[in-house]
Amino acid sequence: MSGSFHFDSVDLFTIGTLGPLGQRVFYLQCRSGVELVSLKFEKHQAAALAEYLERVLAQLPPDHAGELPEPDLDLREPVIEAWTIGALGIAYDETVDRIMVVAEEYIPSSDSLEGDPDDKIAASARFSLTKAQVKALVARTRAIVTAGRKPCKFCHLPLDPYSEGWCPCHN
Repeated sequence: MSGSFHFDSVDLFTIGTLGPLGQRVFYLQCRSGVELVSLKFEKHQAAALAEYLERVLAQLPPDHAGELPEPDLDLREPVIEAWTIGALGIAYDETVDRIMVVAEEYIPSSDSLEGDPDDKIAASARFSLTKAQVKALVARTRAIVTAGRKPCKFCHLPLDPYSEGWCPCHN
């Protein structure tokens, strides 16, 4: 079983990538005090998280006195993957005016698992975020997702960064 995490106070909450275009690995990263947690996930999960968080923010009262997030939202080293995210959830706790992001570990199907049944229990992570942190995360995520490979103008699939704009659909 992987470790679970619960952060009531977050100093840094960001999304970033490692690797060249076409081979980027996406990470959701959180720092609270000296604890740094990096969780691997997919580009489409990052995009969907940002889109949903933006809709949630639009439905909440504006944040007039929120803490400003750390201006530098780059990933912090070392980026050591604790586990891979399988599912994400969002909740709003109006008693503390915080948005909760909950991540659950990806566990392969039970057919492919061997060994101790306790290893099949998914770890989870819960992050309590201010509206300002969420706004910064949405902007950062949109920038990172759109910074990927450019799509082919005909088939809209991502172009190989080394193909100089050529796509197999041109044949």
